[in-house]
Amino acid sequence: MKLAEQLVASTPDHSLTLFDRGFYSLGLLHHWQQAGTQRHWLIPLRKGARYDVIHRLGRQDIIVSLPISAQARKQWPDLPETLQARLLSKTVKGKVRQILTSMTDPLRFPSEEIVDLYSQRWEIELGYREMKQSLLDSRYMLRSKTPEMIEQELWGVLLGYNLLRYQMLEMSRHCPGIYPCEMSFTACTWAILGLLNGLSLRHPGNIPKDLAELHASAMHYVLPHRREDRCYPRAVRPKPSKYPPRNKNASQLN
Repeated sequence: MKLAEQLVASTPDHSLTLFDRGFYSLGLLHHWQQAGTQRHWLIPLRKGARYDVIHRLGRQDIIVSLPISAQARKQWPDLPETLQARLLSKTVKGKVRQILTSMTDPLRFPSEEIVDLYSQRWEIELGYREMKQSLLDSRYMLRSKTPEMIEQELWGVLLGYNLLRYQMLEMSRHCPGIYPCEMSFTACTWAILGLLNGLSLRHPGNIPKDLAELHASAMHYVLPHRREDRCYPRAVRPKPSKYPPRNKNASQLN
């Protein structure tokens, strides 16, 4: 929570921040909202959280009042007695999902778009995978041996990743209706790196033309639509053993 609080100063106005359920803190959310103009937040409702219904905006859309505990008010002295927010519910695969947000205006912020928007929070997990598996080639350790060089290497990975993502953003502008997250990171990376490797052999005046050709080929790197019915339930892997598995059929015969 302390580290998340430090990000308030770098959050722009007229923005929306998607929080993981582990950052459920009414003090942090209130501070985030009051630190600027139209700095909204979106977070899943914590299990067992208490709230009072103020009025209903729809069947699964209500304005609620969240009580502030004395412990939270001690840590955040400027907290009010209660925090007003909007609670949205949606049934996904037979399970009710509840989303809490500061976007209380139903005309400006339709409920269907808000609930579906939270799925974008998982895009950051894909970003972690792209950096670990694609950029670092699935290595468990960094190459650097000293703290200073490790910090430099991490900044290099982050800088390279953001430069690739920026170019993917420019490529997606040439694909109507396609978001940057709907493009293949691996395919786009190979295309961008192929362009960079060949620039040293070409005249600098050809760079705008080469970039235009890269952007024109963006449709070839669009991923197929994600299947909403795909499910990967978590499972516990069996512990490795130095002994061979027992043959059940052979034991039954004996």
